[in-house]
Amino acid sequence: MQNLLPEPPATLLPAHEEADAALDAAAEQDTDEAYAEVAARFPSHSAAWAALGVRALAVGQVVPAYAYARTGYHRGLDQLRRSGWKGHGPVPWSHEPNRGFLGCLYVLSRAAGEIGEADEAARCAQFLRDCDPAAADALASH
Repeated sequence: MQNLLPEPPATLLPAHEEADAALDAAAEQDTDEAYAEVAARFPSHSAAWAALGVRALAVGQVVPAYAYARTGYHRGLDQLRRSGWKGHGPVPWSHEPNRGFLGCLYVLSRAAGEIGEADEAARCAQFLRDCDPAAADALASH
């Protein structure tokens, strides 16, 4: 059976060059404090929260990773809605500004699993795959 309804258009978040430059500078410093400063300066920029979440997971700080990812996820949902997203449809990994939100979704899934929130972990993993299977594959390979 073929679905006759068209898929919604891909949602492409706007670029934020100043926040991205600040993240690049934080990467050069490679400290939690540098990334936290970016998140504080640009709290709506999901990529900053994703970076903090990845760093926290890497050192076994699961609860902070969950909190960072949850914050970035919700800020990303706000941006997706402002960009025309209606709660479903592709959020392509190939579009660089989408990667912060998608990264938060990945970290949220992993951290939720590690604290025993299996349903949340599965829901987030499926949401990530629904947004773009390429995102789920790329993030899982890191």
